[in-house]
Amino acid sequence: MSCDTVTSSTLAPALAHSRYLQRLFTRHPDLADETAAHLYQPFSHAEMSLRLLNDSANDEAAFKRKLRRLRQAVMARLIARELEGLADLDEAVHTVSDLAELAVQHALAFVTRNETRPGRPIGEDSGELQELIVVGMGKLGGRELNVSSDIDLIFVYPEDGTTDGDVRLTNHEYFTRIGKKLIQLIDDPTEDGIVFRVDMRLRPFGDSGPLVCSFAALENYLITQGREWERYAWIKGRAMTGDGDALMQLIHPFVYRKYLDYGAYQSMRELHSQIRREVQRRDRIDNIKLGPGGIREIEFIGQVFQLIRGGRVKALTQRETRGTLDELGRQGLLPAETVAELQMAYAFLRNVEHRLMYIDDAQTQTLPGNDDDRARIATSMGFADWAAFTAALAYHRDRVTLQFEQIFGLPQEATGGADDGAWQQTRDGEQAPDALAAKGYRDATELARKLAAFASSNRYQQMPDRCRQRVDHILPALIGVAAGYPNPDDTLSRLLGLLEAIGRRESYLALLAEHPQTLNRLAELYSASPWVSDYLTRHPILLDELLDARLLYQAPDWVRLGKILRQEIAELGDDTEAKMDCLRHFQHTQVFRIVAQDLAGLLSLETVSDHLSALADLILTVTIAEVWRELPKRHCEVPRFAAIGYGKLGGKELGYGSDLDLVYLYDDPHPDAPESYARLAKKIVTWLTTLTSAGALYDIDLRLRPNGTSGLLVSSIEAFAEYQRKSAWVWEHQALTRARFVCGEATIGAAFDAVKNDILRSERDLDALREEVVKMRERMFETHPPKPDDVKHCRGGIVDIEFIVQYLILAHARRFGDLTGNLGNIALLGFAARDGLIDAGLASHAQTAYRELRRLQHANRLNGTKPSPATLATIADAMAAVRTLWSQLFGEPADE
Repeated sequence: MSCDTVTSSTLAPALAHSRYLQRLFTRHPDLADETAAHLYQPFSHAEMSLRLLNDSANDEAAFKRKLRRLRQAVMARLIARELEGLADLDEAVHTVSDLAELAVQHALAFVTRNETRPGRPIGEDSGELQELIVVGMGKLGGRELNVSSDIDLIFVYPEDGTTDGDVRLTNHEYFTRIGKKLIQLIDDPTEDGIVFRVDMRLRPFGDSGPLVCSFAALENYLITQGREWERYAWIKGRAMTGDGDALMQLIHPFVYRKYLDYGAYQSMRELHSQIRREVQRRDRIDNIKLGPGGIREIEFIGQVFQLIRGGRVKALTQRETRGTLDELGRQGLLPAETVAELQMAYAFLRNVEHRLMYIDDAQTQTLPGNDDDRARIATSMGFADWAAFTAALAYHRDRVTLQFEQIFGLPQEATGGADDGAWQQTRDGEQAPDALAAKGYRDATELARKLAAFASSNRYQQMPDRCRQRVDHILPALIGVAAGYPNPDDTLSRLLGLLEAIGRRESYLALLAEHPQTLNRLAELYSASPWVSDYLTRHPILLDELLDARLLYQAPDWVRLGKILRQEIAELGDDTEAKMDCLRHFQHTQVFRIVAQDLAGLLSLETVSDHLSALADLILTVTIAEVWRELPKRHCEVPRFAAIGYGKLGGKELGYGSDLDLVYLYDDPHPDAPESYARLAKKIVTWLTTLTSAGALYDIDLRLRPNGTSGLLVSSIEAFAEYQRKSAWVWEHQALTRARFVCGEATIGAAFDAVKNDILRSERDLDALREEVVKMRERMFETHPPKPDDVKHCRGGIVDIEFIVQYLILAHARRFGDLTGNLGNIALLGFAARDGLIDAGLASHAQTAYRELRRLQHANRLNGTKPSPATLATIADAMAAVRTLWSQLFGEPADE
């Protein structure tokens, strides 16, 4: 078989499909042989670079020829490989992107090397050499370039100044000259064609703007003139030459907001409408890029989430469409099945797009109208005929359209019956009690007054127009929804407080307007708990949590969440403030999810406390690691340091808003250890307690450390053990009964447990112990008198039970070692009864009392109301049993 026969056979599918390839091989038969010989080898970046080496120093014609011949070779092999089934979409887009990037870089180097008379451009402020930054936009920026695409470029340089050569030019003039010549080298048609068509319309001010701009000019433009569609365009912006990092630092805050930018929905919706009108005007319904269910709609789906969340989630600031879709699935922002459908549709449409372009090397995304080309497309896509192909195409476009409309469709009204005039009457200066009363509001006159005060307030009157329009749209729906709850007046009053707090934050208003289904969930929470409504009003970024009930009510997986938190922290590099805010956002989100599940009746009180304690443990663990990593002059890579939790943290009984009682220990012989760990301890407190723009984390109480407020912030394990054995008060040993190792060096945790067990199992004078416990209890009454409705401090209440358990541990752990287990007061009361230390009946009543009193305490936190006498009467017998038990143990009556 001859060489020509082998070549023809190998390239048959490509030649049958591509008239461009037929013409190219007719003109360059040697290229056909080369393509066949290397068909099973992708055209790599290295191979392209090798072909561009040793370009003629000053021969522009030769350089142009080399670029264009390279493009022909790349296209020939890529077409042949794809149509032979040897290359996939990834190879196609990356190969063409590599070609474009190398062409730009070599063209810039060629022009710069030969533009010598003006000399070198020097920055007027830095005095440093300036370099042109060529930014690839669109699909080039995302490394997903079409095989016959334009390349969208923007030219930027860092500083103004002048050149230092024989012909002095301003830097702007110099880089304008460089930019024009670069375009000519790539875009000018020669007998070998072009390399790429260059489109510069995405630059500031478009065709009417200067060809190049400095950092200062670009920043000023983005701040004063930048439009929403430019944010969308710059998502894919990628510097291919020069100081790309500095440029991206300038661009990032323009594209990605620090807050969740739900206003992007409307902006993207408007942009899509403009594109759709243009498609219809030009009769481009068969355009697989811009038509319904086309490539652009898939890109819009990814990019709207990027605009909304990219400022918070760094993983969403990537440029490739498919990578973005995968990340949306990982983040739980799109269901896995939706991501799979969009990925399949994207690959199908992009493959069709390439096959359309392969026919004549033309930039087209429109389906052909003639039978021959239709047959080419169907066959190359693996279908028997055009009808089978169009059926598959319609399926994918329909799936894209469905997903697009679900995400971008105009929001529907919230259920619950929108207000039918109260807000409109109020805005018109009328009183609206009748309209409110008709919807079931109890004190309609007072509520009408509150609405009128809101409407006439400076906060509402001075809102930006878009914000006020959003409020006017949302508030009638909230009036209607709130009316459906048992306490409509309180619910609406709390919701008005939220609107006042977010009234100038269009993003939050946009979230509620774009997702009116969240209003029911919002009103439910605001109706259920003033604590939750206050929490959400202080942290409105949590409104985002209302969007997905699956996430909101999903049981926390602390191992997985810990990995997510650490990854988010790691992506922030050395930005301490951003890391502190990240911790706060994470903690607030998890607390909000826990309380939402709590109010929905999905969690027991014990489970709530377990989750809140696990959350605090995780925050402490990550904080210690990050603070140590940032600490200057640290003497070791991993700190030999531990955090010990006392009180509610130690007992895993944290509630909403609980302080963290902590003691810090270390075990490190290094001479710098005391100073290093003291600085670490101070920094930890700063990280946890500082009020940042994202709020606060925890209040920290360190008074339980050895020697209290006069003691060192951190102690060696030896010093701690010595203090506990020789100097600690009885009340400190009481506190030790609930202490536990939280995080840090595990060997210190084991050493602490050994000290704790040794102390708790020490021999004690029981009479002296009883006396000290009673004295401590009486001392507490000085600041917390025993009021009947104070379930914590009343006689027979929570503190009495805790003191009983602590006494039993200190008195009897020497004989009954199971009392030293950190298992909670209910379990320990059971152990004490089993061991014959207290009456089993009284123990059972005390367990009931403790469980119910904690439940009432928890409810008080959420509802802001004290338990009623009727409620307390239901556990009166259990509390009386606690008082009896107190009297039996301590030889004195525990009066009511």
